[in-house]
Amino acid sequence: MVALIVVVIGAALVASGAAAGSGALVIVGIIVLVGASLAMRGFIVVQPNSSRVLILFGRYVGTLTEPGLWWANPFTVFWRRTLSLRVRNFQSERIKVNDASGNPIEIAAVVVWRVTDTAKAVFDVEDYEQFVVVQSETAVRHLASKYPYDDYATAGVSLRGNADEVLDSLHSELQARLRTAGITVLETRLTHLAYAAEIAEVMLRRQQAEAILAARKKMVAGAVGIVQMALAQLADSDLVELDPERKAAMVSNLMVVLSGDHAPTPVLNTGTLYS
Repeated sequence: MVALIVVVIGAALVASGAAAGSGALVIVGIIVLVGASLAMRGFIVVQPNSSRVLILFGRYVGTLTEPGLWWANPFTVFWRRTLSLRVRNFQSERIKVNDASGNPIEIAAVVVWRVTDTAKAVFDVEDYEQFVVVQSETAVRHLASKYPYDDYATAGVSLRGNADEVLDSLHSELQARLRTAGITVLETRLTHLAYAAEIAEVMLRRQQAEAILAARKKMVAGAVGIVQMALAQLADSDLVELDPERKAAMVSNLMVVLSGDHAPTPVLNTGTLYS
């Protein structure tokens, strides 16, 4: 409003000077008009979740992040850049890479991020959006090469079996890579994880075999514990006295019952163990 009033005053001075034949008044009016026009260029409108980076003669002077109408040095009009501060997603393509065991797998991730340091985003990298794309794909590739897809043998961290640890690792690495560009990673998620098509069928059979083996180990360990507990309770209760041969037969029968895949079929024995 003030700028418009100044423009009107300047125009009036020019008109008055021209009518009165006063060159000085015309010059003053022109100076007022130029000053008012330049001052009006200092007004900046900042939208919600947006920012304006200001440069004055090659020097960074600040960033406007609060929404509203602002006035800044009008000479910054020659270089002002608008940056969005909204939360954004990046969905990576499915990448084929070898895991820690050397098996080819397909992996993809989604990264939720936002710009938090506008100066770094503008001046420290060439294109911060492309920087997010490249660094995200690089971090996903590195993550896949750090861990095996499955790890039954050593019970270590695997891509499929330890989602929380894997995602924490991806988040930490990606945040370290994107900190240079003033970007904060809010969340990372794997959207696709599978063996490559050429080995998927073979690895599925291997997974099934390893899962069965792991389950068997737990079943046997549990069965041994139950047998030990049963023998100890029988010995303490004096309900029956078992010699070593009868103990061996009882252990064998209990292990068959507890470790078998199917329910046992009862057999009625009318004789004795020694007959």
